[in-house]
Amino acid sequence: MTPIAPASSPALLAGEGLPDFAAITPEQVDRHVPELIAALEGELEALEAALAEALAANRPLDWHQVMDPLHRLGERLRWSWGVVSHLTGVCNTPELRAAHANQQAAVVAFGNRAGQSRTLYDALCRLRDQGGLDATQERILAAEQRDMELRGVGLQGEAREAFNAASQELAELSTRFGNHLLDATQNWTLSLTSPEEVEGLPGSLKELLADAARQAGENGAIAEAGPWLLGLDAPRSGPFLQYSRRRDLRERLYKALVSRASGDDLDNRPVIERILILRGEQARRLGYANWAEVSLASKMARSEAEVERLLEDLRAAALPTARQELDELRECAARQGAPEATDLRPWDVGFWAEKLRRERFDLDAEALRPWFSLPRVLDGLFALCDRLFGIRIEAADREAPLWHPDVRFFRVLDGGSGEPLAAFYLDPYSRPGSKRGGAWMDECLVRSLRPDGKPVLPVAYLVCNQSPPVGDTPSLMTFQEVETLFHEFGHGLHHMLTTVERPQAAGINNVEWDAVELPSQFMENWCYDRPTLMGMARHWQNGEPLPEAEYRKLLAARTFMAGSATLRQVHFALTDLRLHSHWTPDGGLTPDELRRQIAATTTVLEPIEEDAFLCSFGHIFAGGYSAGYYSYKWAEVLSADAFGAFEEVGLENEEAIRATGRRFRETVLSLGGSRHPAEVFEAFRGREPSTEALIRHSGLAAV
Repeated sequence: MTPIAPASSPALLAGEGLPDFAAITPEQVDRHVPELIAALEGELEALEAALAEALAANRPLDWHQVMDPLHRLGERLRWSWGVVSHLTGVCNTPELRAAHANQQAAVVAFGNRAGQSRTLYDALCRLRDQGGLDATQERILAAEQRDMELRGVGLQGEAREAFNAASQELAELSTRFGNHLLDATQNWTLSLTSPEEVEGLPGSLKELLADAARQAGENGAIAEAGPWLLGLDAPRSGPFLQYSRRRDLRERLYKALVSRASGDDLDNRPVIERILILRGEQARRLGYANWAEVSLASKMARSEAEVERLLEDLRAAALPTARQELDELRECAARQGAPEATDLRPWDVGFWAEKLRRERFDLDAEALRPWFSLPRVLDGLFALCDRLFGIRIEAADREAPLWHPDVRFFRVLDGGSGEPLAAFYLDPYSRPGSKRGGAWMDECLVRSLRPDGKPVLPVAYLVCNQSPPVGDTPSLMTFQEVETLFHEFGHGLHHMLTTVERPQAAGINNVEWDAVELPSQFMENWCYDRPTLMGMARHWQNGEPLPEAEYRKLLAARTFMAGSATLRQVHFALTDLRLHSHWTPDGGLTPDELRRQIAATTTVLEPIEEDAFLCSFGHIFAGGYSAGYYSYKWAEVLSADAFGAFEEVGLENEEAIRATGRRFRETVLSLGGSRHPAEVFEAFRGREPSTEALIRHSGLAAV
C-alpha cells in the first residue's frame, strides 16, 4: 500500500506518500516553499562540506555518501514542487498561479545552485575514477555529470551569473507562455442560437455545447433547441470542424483556434522570440553552437543531421500521399457540388475528410461513440494489460486524496502473486477553465527504497482531456480519444512496471527523450487488435458488441489520411529543430516566417495569414520537447517495430502473444533508464530497430 502523506507536517512539505491535494493551498505554497528551500540549502551545504573534506583527504567515496543524499535532496524538492506544478496544470486558479510565480525563482535558483556545485561534481568524478560500479550506477553517474555540465557547472564569474539569470527568465517565460495559452483558450466562446448554426452536428456534440451553455448561465439550454456554446477546447472544437455544415462558422472557429495567444495582452510572439534568444545564448555559454546541440546531448539521436535524415525520409514518403489525399477531398466535394472542390481551405479539411471516410468506408466516426464509453474502455485496457503483462488493475478510489471529483485512483497488482506493484490517478475529462489542454503522464511517486529498506511503489498521474459525461450519459469517447488514453497509459506502464530500485534510473528516469515514447506509441497499436477492440467496444446502454462490419471498417480506415498526418508531424518536428538550430534574432526572419518557409515543403495547404501556430506550440515553449519534438517519430520507429514482434508470432496465437508480452514487460517496461534504449530494444527484439514496420503501418510507400 502506498501511504498517504504524513499528517504531522504541512501537506506541502510531507515529501513522501500520496499528497493531500485539498490541503495544499496557494497560501501554503507561499508559506512553505521558502521553508523547504532554506532547509535544502542547509542540507546541501552540509553534504558539500563532508564531501570536500573527503576529497581534500583523498579518501575514497562510495555511492551512499554521494548519490543517495543527493537523490534525497532532489526528491524532496521534486515531490513538493511537483505537486504545485501538477495542480497548476489540472486545477489552475489566479491565486495558485500567483503563488507558483512567486516561488518559481527560488526553486530555479536552488536547482542551479545544486547543479553548479563544483564540490558535488568533483565527487562524481572521484566516484567514476574509482571504478567498481555496476552498469546501472555507471549510467546514472554519467547522466548526472552530463546534466551538471549542461546546468553550467563549468561556468565561473559573470558567465555563471548570466547563465543563472537566463535560467530564471526562461522558467518564467515558459510559465507565461502556458498561462497565455490557457487563458486564450478559455476566453473565446461563440454562442449559437439558431438550428441552422448547428446543422450537421451529431446529438452528442449538441448536448455538449448545450451543457457548456448551461454552465455559462443559460439555464434553459437543451441539446435540440439551444442555445449552444462553442469553445476552443478539443472536445468542442474538433468535432465541430468535422461535422458542421456551416462553412462560415468552421472558418471563424478555425481562425480563432490557430490564432490563439497571438494578440493583445496574451500575445506569445514576443515570449517565443525571447525564449529562442535566451536558449541560443545559454547554448553558447555551454560551448555548443545552438540549443539543438544542447538538446541532442542527452538523446539517442547523435546529431542534427541524423534527425534531419529521418524527417526527410518521412517527408519524402508522406508528401505525395498527402497531396493525393487533398485531391481526393476536392473530388469528394465536387461530387456533392460544393465550392470547396476548387477552393479547399484548412477549415474544410476535417469536414470533407469525414465525408470521404463515410463514402469510402461507410464509417461514421461519431456514430461509434456509444460503443466506447469510458468504463468499458478501461475494462478493455485493463484486460489487455493482464493478457500481455500479467498485471491486475483494481479501483481504489476511496484510498487516496483527489484534486477533483472527476479523478479516479487505481492499484496495480501482480496477476500471479497479487503483490502490489504501483498505483495511478486518472483525470480523464476536459475542464477548459482550469485544466491545460492535451494529455500527459507525470510522476507522483518514483520507485525507490526508503532508508529502512522498505520499497516506495511508483504512482503515476494520467491526465486526458476527453469528452466529459453529460447528464446521465457517461463519457462516450471518439476512437481518437481511445487511442490517446492507451498512449498515456503506455507512459504510465513504463513508469509503474519498472523493477529498477535506483530511482535515478527507475521507470522513465534516465531514458533518452527520443525513446521515451516507445511504450506509449506501442500501446496505441492494440486499439486495432481484434480481442482488445471487440472486448471493450460494447454499447453503453445494452451491452451489444460493436458490429463486425464496423470493426472491419475501422481496420480499413486505419491509414486513412495517413500521409497528411505524417506530414503534419514532420512539419512540427522540423520547425522545432530549425528554430533551435537555424533561427537567430538578426537573421532577417521572425520565428513565424521561418516556420512558413519550412511549410513550403512540409504542408500541402499553405498556412493562412492568421495562422500563429507557434503561439500555441506548448510542447516546445512550455514543455520539455524543445529541439526534441522529432522524438515522436523517432520513437514511432521503435514502437512499430516492437509491435511487429507480436505480429510475427501471430496475433491470434494467444500463448505466443502472452510470452512476447511478458518479454516486453521484462525488458522495455522493467529496465527503465538502467540501460541505453538501443540495448533495451535489442534485448526485447533480438536485433536493431528497422523502419519497415512504421512505413507499413502508416500505409506509405518506402522511399
